[in-house]
Amino acid sequence: MKNILSIYAKDIRGIVTNSAAAILITGLIILPSLYAWFNIEASWDPYGQTSGIKVAVANQDTGAAVKGQEIKIGDEIITSLKENHKIGWVFTSESEALKGVKHGDYYAVILIPSNFSERIATVLTHQPEKAEILYYVNEKINAIAPKITSTGASSIINEVNQNFIKTANGTIFRIFNKLGVELKEELPLLLKMKSLILRLEELFPEINQAADTAVSDLHASRKIVDKVKEELPHAAELAKKGQQFAQQTSKFLDQSGGVIDSTAPAIKEMLLHLQVTSEAANQIGNLLLTAIDLSKQDENKPLASNLPVNTVATLANASNTSAAAASLFQRLGSDANSPALTNVSQDLKQVSEHFKTMSTLLSNTIQVIETAETSAEATLSDFTKLSAQVTKTLEQINGNFDAKILPAIQTALTIVKKEADHAGAILQSAISDLPAIDKVLVDAAKGLKVAVNEAEIVRSHLPEAESKLTNVTNRIAEFEKEASLQDLINLLTIDFAKESEFFAEPVKLVENVLYPIPNYGSAMSPFFTTLSLWVGGILLVSLLTVQVYGLQEGMKSYHVYFGRYLTFLTIALLQSLVVTVGDLLFLRAYAADPIQFVLFGLFNSAVFMLMIYTFVSVFGNVGKAMAVVLLVLQLAGSGGTFPIQVTPPFFQAIYPYLPFTYAISLMREAVGGSVRDIVIRDFTILLIYVAITLILGVGLKGFVNRITAKSVEKAKSGHLIH
Repeated sequence: MKNILSIYAKDIRGIVTNSAAAILITGLIILPSLYAWFNIEASWDPYGQTSGIKVAVANQDTGAAVKGQEIKIGDEIITSLKENHKIGWVFTSESEALKGVKHGDYYAVILIPSNFSERIATVLTHQPEKAEILYYVNEKINAIAPKITSTGASSIINEVNQNFIKTANGTIFRIFNKLGVELKEELPLLLKMKSLILRLEELFPEINQAADTAVSDLHASRKIVDKVKEELPHAAELAKKGQQFAQQTSKFLDQSGGVIDSTAPAIKEMLLHLQVTSEAANQIGNLLLTAIDLSKQDENKPLASNLPVNTVATLANASNTSAAAASLFQRLGSDANSPALTNVSQDLKQVSEHFKTMSTLLSNTIQVIETAETSAEATLSDFTKLSAQVTKTLEQINGNFDAKILPAIQTALTIVKKEADHAGAILQSAISDLPAIDKVLVDAAKGLKVAVNEAEIVRSHLPEAESKLTNVTNRIAEFEKEASLQDLINLLTIDFAKESEFFAEPVKLVENVLYPIPNYGSAMSPFFTTLSLWVGGILLVSLLTVQVYGLQEGMKSYHVYFGRYLTFLTIALLQSLVVTVGDLLFLRAYAADPIQFVLFGLFNSAVFMLMIYTFVSVFGNVGKAMAVVLLVLQLAGSGGTFPIQVTPPFFQAIYPYLPFTYAISLMREAVGGSVRDIVIRDFTILLIYVAITLILGVGLKGFVNRITAKSVEKAKSGHLIH
């Protein structure tokens, strides 16, 4: 280790103390950075300066007429290009344009022919023709310029196509939209019609049957009309009798008023008698309950001889009487629409039911007492409750008789009399209308004869109508299998402007940049920086010797190898610092991680210098040639400029084995954003190169130097090779 460091220290002193050597070394340190900086600056934004690429445009379009409207699409293209500053468009004549492109004044020419609009207009004819734009390019001027101008020409075609599609589709969708709006407005009617059509088809069997029935009924109607004509005299006679009956009824009702006045006391007396009956029944029930209590106290007092057997029949008669009264009041209330009389009828019906129940309860009580006296108490209790309730209801009816019920009866009779008078008037009117009715029947007979004939004609056409209706419903069903009418309207009523824009550009590219780099120069800095470091290493071995003169006794070949390598490594690291720091500070190149950019540059420089130094240290001038050859191979085979996939198969084959592949990848990780797995892979493979190089340098240097010493001296004797 001491011998190695002594060689390194001697080299450093020689550089520091010798001004000429110091200037030379300084130049070697700076020179590689100039190589990197000039190339990075030159490629900083090449596609941002395409406005300087001159492309001539000649418009000869004469226009065309479409539906009476003049169009000149060529003029529209020229107007659009004047707003496009990505390429240096020059608007000139055809002759000047073709002359200029031949002489290299223009990189390309775009010629719009005279029939351009005319051909586009053929889209509305049965034989549409595609329009053409002529493109001339001079590819000998520059290799890249034709690709840029071709892109510009393609953009013109795309813009024309897009605008044409947008305009044409806009017109079509506008028409569809108008139709859709009209359909939407009529949708309720259309749906109703569809429903009616479908319903009509379902009803056709019934329609056929109805048609048959109608024809049959019309025949029957003719017979009925004829019969009515025959019976009309009898109807006139009946009407006269009906009128007489109505008059008699009215007279009877006039007399009924007096009858009601005379019978009202009898009705009231009947209601009071019913009330007395219910009160007596209540007393009988209470007496029987008292008698049962006494018989329980004195077993020698039997009850069978004192039972009110006749009361059972009295209660049954009271039930019938109240039912008859309820029926009377019901008829009067219904005829006169009198709620008061109807309510009295309902109350009397309930009284009738209660009297009937009381009769049954009392009969059951008598039977129970005759067999088992003590078990009749519950039945008698129900009997007395019902009798009390009936008494209360009859008290209310009797209390309201004079004030409410009697006036309601009189009002009902008045209303019934009016109706009888009205019926008489109607019958009188009917008698007077009988001659007109007779005429109507004669006319009806004639009309029915015509109707029968027409109905038979309609019935004969029904099968044909049913067949056509079935076809319509089948088509509706087929349509609804694909889509509904609402779906069609929804499709037609969409925004025609948005739809035309959609079909002009149906797919939009959404770009997501994972590792954004703001400019092309920064993206190329990994390649040019790596390249400059290798070039710097070649410059060092070309101008500085790898041989160590004045070796001390005991120094081995590996002492010389590592001692002089430290000198080369120091200069190489300084080269790397100048290049990487200059990229960041002087050129303002972008790096996601500037510190990694500098450190990875130092690492790459150390690896490259070791490889180049070892080639020359072991093989001499042949090693220099090996370094240059490896440089040439790496320029094309490392994927630094073009993707490796677009290079010839040879370079794709050697790509995985070149140091540049991993050195450039390492620098790109610092510029775009590092992925740990990739960084570890690149470091590992470059360290493998270091290991192989060290084995070569340490293992072969002494042996190869000894066997090539004579040939080297002989080559130097020619005074061309040092």
